[in-house]
Amino acid sequence: MTIDFAKRRRVMERSQLLGHCICDTRRSCPCDVLREQDICPCAGERPEGIDISGIKLTQLARNAGCASKIAPADLDALLGRLPAVDDPAVLSGLAAADDAAIYRIADNLCLVQTVDVFTPCVDDPRLFGKICAANCLSDIYAMGGQPRTALSVLAFPSEKLPGEIIFQMLDGAMEVFKQAGVALVGGHSVKDDEIKLGFAITGLIDPAVAAALEKPKAGDALVLTKPLGSGVLAFCNQIGRVHPQGIAAAEASMATLNEAAAQAMKEAGASACTDVTGFGLFAHLRRMLRGLGAEIFADALPAFDGALDALRQGVIPGAIERNREYVGNALDIAPGVDEASVNLGFDAQTSGGLLIAVPAGRLEMLRQSLARRGAAGFVIGQIVDGADGKILLSPSNGSAAGISKMDFMKTPTKEAQPHSDVCCADAFQNESATGSAAESQKAFGALMRSVQTAGALDEKTKELILFSLVVGSRCQPCFEAHSRKAREMGIPQAQLDEAAWCAIAMGGAPVKMFYQECLERNP
Repeated sequence: MTIDFAKRRRVMERSQLLGHCICDTRRSCPCDVLREQDICPCAGERPEGIDISGIKLTQLARNAGCASKIAPADLDALLGRLPAVDDPAVLSGLAAADDAAIYRIADNLCLVQTVDVFTPCVDDPRLFGKICAANCLSDIYAMGGQPRTALSVLAFPSEKLPGEIIFQMLDGAMEVFKQAGVALVGGHSVKDDEIKLGFAITGLIDPAVAAALEKPKAGDALVLTKPLGSGVLAFCNQIGRVHPQGIAAAEASMATLNEAAAQAMKEAGASACTDVTGFGLFAHLRRMLRGLGAEIFADALPAFDGALDALRQGVIPGAIERNREYVGNALDIAPGVDEASVNLGFDAQTSGGLLIAVPAGRLEMLRQSLARRGAAGFVIGQIVDGADGKILLSPSNGSAAGISKMDFMKTPTKEAQPHSDVCCADAFQNESATGSAAESQKAFGALMRSVQTAGALDEKTKELILFSLVVGSRCQPCFEAHSRKAREMGIPQAQLDEAAWCAIAMGGAPVKMFYQECLERNP
């Protein structure tokens, strides 16, 4: 950077004459930026040539991600004092405390709008942009709407950090918006001491769809589509107690859109839905109940690796305390419930999953719809009558209501077509079959077997590649067959884990959860 010393001197003389920096009245001149970095922001000088790979965004935030939100109890107390909005076109707004506002523009068409802003929850700026976009879109999906446009809201210490970080954040966000079919059409930015990024999202919704998702009923099953624990894992990352596998899975999950889960819940005829973000599972559930109650099964709550261990070790972020204070006596904890599970339900999530209430008779339909779209689902409880906003946290599914817990709704890509109990190479090896289709099957089986033999790559290397592809495709029989073969070839588990993480890096949270389930089933 070429420094214009004459301009610097002129600007500094003005600041020193006033006794205040002309860019920041809280500082004197020379300011800390000039002393530490030899940069005069007031003279238009900006940091250049800084390797941003060494900058850890979470170390620049007081609270990571949605844990940076104002405590829900404080927010409700303030919003409750505002005058009511008297506009018949407003179908959902402040008073309803819904995920997004709905404004009618025609008899069969409404706008659905939301805005969300928060601090970095990961260190990589591009990944943070992706997570932020996915989180902001989630409110629209939870309402049953279709997002269309986005406006950015950015706060950034531009005098201390290179602008390349802004580019990486916004470019990452635009990648997710492109995936969602959303146009980033503008935005607003301000200088701040702390990085904050968010988006105001506008979408469209059929009022009939919105109305259908406002009526949870007693007996509905409660299904959560992403594990919990991203908040405590991000906090662990900030204080140097990293859980590598857990935070990697959480990062992949946070960057994953809730679009597929939203499509599945609409197809299945869900009764109600909300997304789980900064206020935690229990607070968001409480807002969704609308006078009914709920029973949650503590042992059914899904968690990222390391989250429960951290909570049991006393790593409890402040956001958990704030969310717990808000829910208060609305949560009844049955004897035998692990305190870590209680805190998990209060953990502030960033870009968490959808919490779906679905009639018990439609639960299997939801399971199949989620599976077809490659989305996960965990049955964590049920809606109950006569509890008026109360949540009972039970140690396990001992309820007589008949809702059976499903630890994981499997998401193999070909669930609709039952797979045989062998690997694909053997499934197409029926030498007695006849006809053109059978000949094609035999040829495919021969191809599968031939690629596994040594060539330019040795057999072990090929087996690791195939194992990674099997994990990425989430084929359970193939996983078992290739795991068995790898062990027979003497391939250590550590190498299989590294191959699997290559697939997880490309496929995200659903692939991670598939791999974890397979390891639990085949220790």
